[in-house]
Amino acid sequence: MTVRNPSVAGMFYPADPSELIEMIEYCYLHKLGPKVLPSKGIFKKPIGLICPHAGYIYSGPIAAHSYSALSNSIDGDITFIILGPNHTGLGSGVSTMKGIWKTPLGYVSTDDEFVEELWRECDILDLDESAHLREHSIEVQLPFLQHLSILNSINFKIVPISMMMQDYETAMDLGYMIGRVSMELGRKVVIIASTDFSHYEPQEMASKKDALAIKAILDMDERELYTTVINNNITMCGYGPTIAMIRAMKELGAKDSRLLAYATSGDITGDYSSVVGYGSLVIE
Repeated sequence: MTVRNPSVAGMFYPADPSELIEMIEYCYLHKLGPKVLPSKGIFKKPIGLICPHAGYIYSGPIAAHSYSALSNSIDGDITFIILGPNHTGLGSGVSTMKGIWKTPLGYVSTDDEFVEELWRECDILDLDESAHLREHSIEVQLPFLQHLSILNSINFKIVPISMMMQDYETAMDLGYMIGRVSMELGRKVVIIASTDFSHYEPQEMASKKDALAIKAILDMDERELYTTVINNNITMCGYGPTIAMIRAMKELGAKDSRLLAYATSGDITGDYSSVVGYGSLVIE
């Protein structure tokens, strides 16, 4: 069985398990975080999340908002479908994989039945491990999920999906099939879109552009999000994964969306001349 070793441990987050737990808890308690550690909850319906994927020191407190909200709504066996942009250019346009993902906190198994069914039913999806080997956007979500599993006694598997192709039609087709397979298999699912927002622009410009994209997400309008990103040259790296998540969640009956937190790297570093935007949102 394939073991996907961590690619950014020691860079985006600590490689030492104890230090990693300390860092995750620091993110929850940070002034920009939810300021509380996760609690136990009960799964009632599918949930969609948007989480950033930068280094924890920059985006971890914002990501912690998503996972704090999630902790109230999960228990038992969960399948996390994690959609992330492909930053490396390796592998096929849209890809998933089977195997084990290793982090400093242990091992995470893929939901092989879900992966197989989605691959068979979704013509645009390939089984391609190479797209995942050096990509960080999915990996950085896993320690947060492992930390939740320790606190909540949940058992989880993942369906990792890397998207180099982020055109509207591809994202919509993928999202539809994720929703359909989730229902066919009767899984308790959480769908995570891993994305940062504007990259390397002055604070005022980044926050204005990001507000436009966030409004489209809150409207749960996939077409609006796509045209807003393209027409305003918003350097949101995971708009395709976000569109796919929204489409899947609507297929699963989602009606509500909430912005949990937004900040930029400038709010951490104090340098607002060139920032990256981070948002945490939930759809259910």
